[in-house]
Amino acid sequence: MKHRLLNFLLFIFVTAVFSSCDNGNGVTVHKGYDETAIESMIAEADTLVTFPFVAERVNKIKDALRQPLPVLLYADSASDKQRFAESVALKDSVFTQFLFDPATHLPFRNEIFGIHQARESDMAGIKAAYNLADCYRVEMYNYALNNTSVAIVDAGTQRVLNRFYLSQTQPDLPPALITLANKIAMESPEVEKALGFKPDEKKLLAQYYKTSLNQTRCERSRHLCVAPTFLLGEKTLWAIVDLTDHRLVGVRWIYSGKTGPASPLVSERKLQDDKITACFCEQEQKLARNGWEMKYMLTSSDGLRISNVLYNGKPVLRNAKLVDVHVNYSGSDGFGYSDAVGCPFFSQAAVLAWEPPKVVDLLDDSKNKIGFVLEQTFRSEGWPTPCSYNYRQRYEFYNDGRFRITAASLGRGCSSTATYRPVFRIAFADDHSSFYEWKNSSWSQWEKEQWQLQGAATLFTPEGFQYKIAGNSGGYFMEPGKGQFNDGGRGDYAYVYVSKHDNARDEGESDLVTIGPCCNADYHQGPEKFIEPNAENIQNASLVVWYVAQLRNDDRKGNEYCWAENVLNSKGVYETKIFPCFCGPMFIPVKN
Repeated sequence: MKHRLLNFLLFIFVTAVFSSCDNGNGVTVHKGYDETAIESMIAEADTLVTFPFVAERVNKIKDALRQPLPVLLYADSASDKQRFAESVALKDSVFTQFLFDPATHLPFRNEIFGIHQARESDMAGIKAAYNLADCYRVEMYNYALNNTSVAIVDAGTQRVLNRFYLSQTQPDLPPALITLANKIAMESPEVEKALGFKPDEKKLLAQYYKTSLNQTRCERSRHLCVAPTFLLGEKTLWAIVDLTDHRLVGVRWIYSGKTGPASPLVSERKLQDDKITACFCEQEQKLARNGWEMKYMLTSSDGLRISNVLYNGKPVLRNAKLVDVHVNYSGSDGFGYSDAVGCPFFSQAAVLAWEPPKVVDLLDDSKNKIGFVLEQTFRSEGWPTPCSYNYRQRYEFYNDGRFRITAASLGRGCSSTATYRPVFRIAFADDHSSFYEWKNSSWSQWEKEQWQLQGAATLFTPEGFQYKIAGNSGGYFMEPGKGQFNDGGRGDYAYVYVSKHDNARDEGESDLVTIGPCCNADYHQGPEKFIEPNAENIQNASLVVWYVAQLRNDDRKGNEYCWAENVLNSKGVYETKIFPCFCGPMFIPVKN
């Protein structure tokens, strides 16, 4: 017999008469439901319980659902100021708009996943005065609808400065849920049977990444699923845990390959992280060079973000960043990771800034200086051992006004069967722009928001341009990666999405949680949620271009790509060899 899901039980089957009342704080709560019926429904959730520690969590869920404000509060330790920010957010009627099913008025299961110190990158579009030290980002996840609500709270003035929600998205987990997922994995008989012994955290690496598994509720019903991983020799076992139902839904072995030990840790690592956080996460830096001006900072989960970009005094970009990296390890089973990259502390990122951003000269083949590069490295501490990651993000700015937005995986990941899909968000400064594609030997304008895939039949101008963004202040041709940039890239095969920026909605202006599932092989990579189901007109508008490259790694000798390994050198010590797979578009000024 199939178990009915906890969140399904909580709002589908019973119809009752409800009355609404305002609690005096701007929040609408509901009373008068049939308590016997809801208690019966909640009791059925016990059939999903398999471990005592899961039973304890289910009891907390039940208690929360009986409250006028049915929200599981943040489960980990928090300061008094963070708790106050949480309470302010929960008094906001927009932030709490998804607490109840609108048809039955039964409670949805909601939980506060994060109360993070706000960064400048969270404050995009906020016009009111604020003291950043008093501001917090509060994230709430709705298990039933699989959406995330975000509130930016000024705890000093007791105000919600901004609030928005993101459909079909999952915020990064709080520590308590990471611990729970690891416990479920380590206590599950299927994991013990697969490994041949009972695992524990001391013996094996157990880490979490948001994941999916096709043909399970993780993928079909958009459940919250994570994957503690266990390394055994040259293989890695994925224990895929459904945190909506609190159970293991599958195990998968993948071959990780041979490698030497992890790279030695940087000395005084903690001091380095402190410096990165203080100088580049908590404040924006200014950069002026070769006619270019901009601000840049490390975000909590969107990599290195540039903003207010000017060339020779003319606005070019409102901002640009690396939102996610989706890593798919199986075309058939559809399992993998959704990685976020960001700051080492107070961050929702899975792969963290390893060193401060660098500004270096950009040289041509003859070693002439033709511009500069703003570069950032994100990596796991265990890299390049299996299931460790190293990403490099680069912004290239040329003296002639060109610029390129790019990133690479430096391996190693969990397997040689990975497809990496980095998600770039590029917001142009001109509020009166239009978007064109090269079609039938001329430029054809896009009237509405849409997406397109670069493939074998894609048409390019003789110069290699595929798109054009043109506005009142000029424009740029867009040249996708086809292996022509002399950086080892072999072609991007990218999905391109164009959406309309609206000041009334936050569609990625502030920091985003991971917006797409790890393992979709089609256009459902996350940006589509900002253009569907009702595409808007994008003629003479403020435009955002989303660029999602598709990179397949390779560990074959002489063909390595998106790969890294430790090898013994002539001095008898291990050194790391990297085989990066850079991707990303070039933008070339349109000459009037």
